[in-house]
Amino acid sequence: MAAAPRRWAAELLHFWFHTLGPRDWFGGGPEVDEALRRRFEPDLLALFTQSADSFLTDPLTARAAVLLFDQVPRNLYRGTAEAFAFDPLAHAICVEALARGWDKGLTLQERQFLGLPLMHGESRADQIASLTYYAALGNAFILSFARSHYRMVARFGRFPHRNEVLGRKSTPAELAAVAAGNHW
Repeated sequence: MAAAPRRWAAELLHFWFHTLGPRDWFGGGPEVDEALRRRFEPDLLALFTQSADSFLTDPLTARAAVLLFDQVPRNLYRGTAEAFAFDPLAHAICVEALARGWDKGLTLQERQFLGLPLMHGESRADQIASLTYYAALGNAFILSFARSHYRMVARFGRFPHRNEVLGRKSTPAELAAVAAGNHW
């Protein structure tokens, strides 16, 4: 018998998919960031020390943990290295949740967010897995984002728009790509 989902997980999923919407998810802004900070930063900081396995007790908790560790930091810590500090945990949960088939039966948007740690990965293997996953969803718009992420990692081996906040030196080609608006 699976463990009961945790309160924070149900609250985060409801807030993300029923209170917020596409404009908030991808356009965000200070109001969305502050709402997420007030409601979920304590959970983010308290739960970050746990292993990926502790979030793989049931599908709902796993989906919420992916949001908590992949999307919430990108809002709370926008423009800082901390925005990406939680990525390894989100990635580990994502990979195992997908391996268990926990994306089946979800809405398109729920599936999209469950797979984002693959799209956000800076390895070629993650990018290929992302392309495969998003191609299977059958949504050309979402797949176009997976392709643009893949192209950036295929070309540079990383996402150049992260270089400055992560303390990485950029090449002239990377600087040109960022200046051309090749970031999300």
